Amino acid sequence: MAYKYIAEAWTKPEESFVDELMRQRLIEWRKQPTVTRIEKPTRLDRARKLGYKAKQGFIVVRVRVRRGGLRKRRPRAGRRPKRMGVKKYKPAKSLRLIAEERAARKFPNLEVLNSYWVGEDGRSKWFEVIMVDPSHPVIKTDKDVNWICQKQHKGRVFRGLTSAGKKVRGLRRKGRGAEKVRPSRKAARGK
Repeated sequence: MAYKYIAEAWTKPEESFVDELMRQRLIEWRKQPTVTRIEKPTRLDRARKLGYKAKQGFIVVRVRVRRGGLRKRRPRAGRRPKRMGVKKYKPAKSLRLIAEERAARKFPNLEVLNSYWVGEDGRSKWFEVIMVDPSHPVIKTDKDVNWICQKQHKGRVFRGLTSAGKKVRGLRRKGRGAEKVRPSRKAARGK
């Protein structure tokens, strides 16, 4: 029942205490390193939905990612402005996937389970990444999450196998218009 009220507070932050609280937190978070390990999730309801458990082997990491498109350098050699290729270039990955990858690079012995948004300001976005230690005995004996211990799940975030990765690859789509998405967009290029 408590999770319902936590979720409600996050869906309408201006009506609850969350808005002012987050403003104070963002001031502190800006001073912290880009990838910071934290004791417990900021949004407990969301973390629990995505598979987090308060037991050994589960680690939560907060990651800051700079907002906006690609910042490309203006070419020095001559070409007309149309061909400069500076503005309106977007990264192929979402900021959430970039955050997951940064967390995975910082903690190479852990695997990314999932992630969720926690806050943003004009310059940055913050995501919390749920990570699991596949070599921990508690994880190996937990029937809900021990699938991540198998060798085919090694480095899953870098192969687009997390929720954010699948979304970027277009695998969340179903029905008409999604014919050229599986098994991958590259494989279906000639269709």
